[in-house]
Amino acid sequence: MRVIIAMLAAIAALATLAMGMGFPVDLHLARAFYDPAQGRFLASINPYVGLVRDNGLVAIVTCASAVIAALVTRMLRRPSKALPGRVVFFLVSTLLLGPGLIVNLGLKDHWHRPRPVQVTEFGGAKPYVDWWNPRGGCERNCSFVSGEVSSAAWMFAPAMLAPPQWRVAAFAGAAIFTAVISLSRMAAGGHFFTDVLFAVLLMTILILIMHRVIFRRRRIAAVTA
Repeated sequence: MRVIIAMLAAIAALATLAMGMGFPVDLHLARAFYDPAQGRFLASINPYVGLVRDNGLVAIVTCASAVIAALVTRMLRRPSKALPGRVVFFLVSTLLLGPGLIVNLGLKDHWHRPRPVQVTEFGGAKPYVDWWNPRGGCERNCSFVSGEVSSAAWMFAPAMLAPPQWRVAAFAGAAIFTAVISLSRMAAGGHFFTDVLFAVLLMTILILIMHRVIFRRRRIAAVTA
């Protein structure tokens, strides 16, 4: 997880530096998914891109539902079928705090960056702004950061709890899944590159912090025993 965070932070720093020096990283990458002849993004032309997004949402909802079911089972006091309390709390808290509180309630309605489909460069009516500018023309449910990508990146939370022999494969699966959802959102003109990048970065940092806080006491007890 630390390696993932370091890599994401480095990419974010390089992208921000390039944008600060005048190179339009976000606009340049968004143009790769835009057909100027038809004035539409790839997802509007290719139905398979939308299918990837829809199936990704199903996977996220299914996984989140499994966590909620585990929590309900725990509350019903059926120890034989319940996950350990810390495991359930870790999964639920990262899901609620990340995609729920920080992203959808915190950033998306208060960081007024327009989506690619809304900016003048791609046929919209609003001026483009960089990711660090919260005073764009979008009013609500805006571009920074991506809610769906943050939900996809939440898959790193259950990956952290995988058995050691399966952990690398679990992280690889979560990374591939997150990358596919990120590309589908960019292809739909729903988000810029930095919107999805910072969504993943915020989620991985949150997951690492919550993992340390929730499971720290157990590690201390094991060391002092």
